[in-house]
Amino acid sequence: MSKVVRSSKYRHVFAAQPKKEECYQNLKVTKSAWDSNYVAANTRYFGVIWDAAGGGSFAVIPHEASGKTTSVPLFNGHKSAVLDIAFHPFNENLVGSVSEDCNICIWGIPEGGLTDSISTPLQTLSGHKRKVGTISFNPVADNVAVTSSGDFLVKTWDVEQGKNLTTVEGHSDMITSCEWNHNGSQIVTTCKDKKARIFDPRTNSIVNEVVCHQGVKNSRAIFAKDKVITVGFSKTSERELHIYDPRAFTTPISAQVIDSASGLLMPFYDADNSILYLAGKGDGNIRYYELVDESPYIHFLSEFKSSTPQRGLCFLPKRCLSTSECEIARGLKVTPFTVEPISFRVPRKSDIFQDDIYPDTYAGEPSLTAEQWVSGTNAEPKTVSLAGGFVKKAPAAEFKPIVQVQEGPKNEKELREEYEKLKIRVAYLESEIVKKDAKIKELSN
Repeated sequence: MSKVVRSSKYRHVFAAQPKKEECYQNLKVTKSAWDSNYVAANTRYFGVIWDAAGGGSFAVIPHEASGKTTSVPLFNGHKSAVLDIAFHPFNENLVGSVSEDCNICIWGIPEGGLTDSISTPLQTLSGHKRKVGTISFNPVADNVAVTSSGDFLVKTWDVEQGKNLTTVEGHSDMITSCEWNHNGSQIVTTCKDKKARIFDPRTNSIVNEVVCHQGVKNSRAIFAKDKVITVGFSKTSERELHIYDPRAFTTPISAQVIDSASGLLMPFYDADNSILYLAGKGDGNIRYYELVDESPYIHFLSEFKSSTPQRGLCFLPKRCLSTSECEIARGLKVTPFTVEPISFRVPRKSDIFQDDIYPDTYAGEPSLTAEQWVSGTNAEPKTVSLAGGFVKKAPAAEFKPIVQVQEGPKNEKELREEYEKLKIRVAYLESEIVKKDAKIKELSN
């Protein structure tokens, strides 16, 4: 009896193993156990969280600087370990970082890349009371970012004005992932309380929530067009993948057991080709699936296998892919000392532009201002054709951060009043120290 093979133009997608000289070597990737991708990229640079002896650092390296590295200049202004980084989607020379020191920093990348280490960010955002674990920029609204923290809060920020826009409560434990939908109107999070939540950050309201995975290890969630995908662990520690319809966010419309490995799963969705990539931490493989609109909603395509386990992964914007080689995705795989580019390609004999696998893609240009987004306006992401190949876009408008500075005394009278207040405060603290010393002496006797 013959078996019918499902027809798909992505059925034979293969991943090309990079040559040694194409890899970025001699890197010192962080040893942090925090569930982060450790790497992020735009069309010019990629950033990797660094293994710093004190404080927190990360490196930003141009894509063309492959091979062995000797001395790497760093962004090293955080006082504790950096936990996550993200590039600004509309300005190639801006990158954001979050840290255990409770701060969010926005950094400027000099044209051509770093030549010396930088310790002073363009903008520092403060407001979280515990370590900040994730950062993600809005894909539509300019200068809008979302962060999540150990204080169980999700905050949105205007990174140019340096102010908190909204704060969403409702999580009861550590937030493990936080991602935008395609038009930046909603956010999906996963939490240590085993729930996935969809909420509208502009109304500070949770729209839906569901217990997605019963395992105790971390889970993640992402939007895939009009669906939500979650990955996590079952009660018996099997790795699972669930697909949800947000309109009926109670039970998954598709549930699959991936395997019984112990590494946390990292999901990445390619909206242009409807392909889902799954990479496990500590694994050497990357699985990829095609998502469809009818049951069973997901079909396994193939698997990239490697003997080198990955600690993190990210994907480059589609605008910098090689269309002549039918490259549909390029990932950056992080190992303890290297970053390896992995190229996913569709086998085609012709080298002319294949418009069936290259629909118009994300242009990297804002559709809304931060003020329009806050007022409730929605817009679709701007798209661009890849038919002409990668064209370096014009530099974005100059980023002019407005630093919130506390005003000091304006005249001699106010200065004297401030001095008297401080003198009283110092006298009070000195008397408290005397009391403490007396108490310590009494207890020691």
